[in-house]
Amino acid sequence: MQNYEKLMTELPPEEIFDRQDGVIYPDFRKYTYYSRTAERESRVNVLLPPDYSEEKEYPVLYVLHGYYENEDWMAKDTVGLSEMLSNLYASGEAREMIVVCPYIFVSKELEWCNGMNLTNSLCYDNFINDLTTDLMPFIEGTFSVAKGRENTAITGFSMGGRESLFIGFQHPELFGYIGAVAPAPGLTPVTGSADHPGQMQAEEMRFEDNAPYLLLISCSDRDGVVGTYPKSYHKMLTINETEHIWNEIPGTGHDHTSVKPHLYNFCRMIFKN
Repeated sequence: MQNYEKLMTELPPEEIFDRQDGVIYPDFRKYTYYSRTAERESRVNVLLPPDYSEEKEYPVLYVLHGYYENEDWMAKDTVGLSEMLSNLYASGEAREMIVVCPYIFVSKELEWCNGMNLTNSLCYDNFINDLTTDLMPFIEGTFSVAKGRENTAITGFSMGGRESLFIGFQHPELFGYIGAVAPAPGLTPVTGSADHPGQMQAEEMRFEDNAPYLLLISCSDRDGVVGTYPKSYHKMLTINETEHIWNEIPGTGHDHTSVKPHLYNFCRMIFKN
């Protein structure tokens, strides 16, 4: 993981999100698949590389949105994934990949999140089942995918960051690259909060086998929403001697201004083992 640390930068160059002459910038396309987990059709945005061909196989990056949001948040223009990735492809700084932005609220009873409480949080926690049972088979059956943990990455923002960490710890055999930006509280129990009983215990934040090639946690140094919880995860990982990279971003907020630096670093590191 030390080789990845050498690539770290606090903030990306502004021009990486600008459109350049001679570079192709594909659009996200929306698809639907049947979620047996939620017993309904679910939506997902997919970004293919500019020269996508069925003759090639591509690694896959899953990018998860935050609380109250949907599959469109990570695909919106202010995040700039298409511009950033196409420019990185053109400069040879990133491998071409398929980017998948799913709707991660998974419930048989509720279609949308209607409150910030344990009931709704459990629907986000349920995405781990939709991902492995329904979404990943759909992506692998629809697109030309390079399979294996060395070709599969996951990251997310806020609640999506909490879920990407949980999924990464639960399925290290599937995901070789794990990231989170401003991960929300509740991955581990929050003292005195019935809404945050914890998806796992602090001592479980380690890998017995299949340690990831990369585990990157980023957060603003002034995040007023998730506060110090991301840093608490960093401390737990350090105590557990779980190798990872901690990235504190200066002056950004709990929004795209933190997501963009995280994705810039993460996308330049993944799929290079």
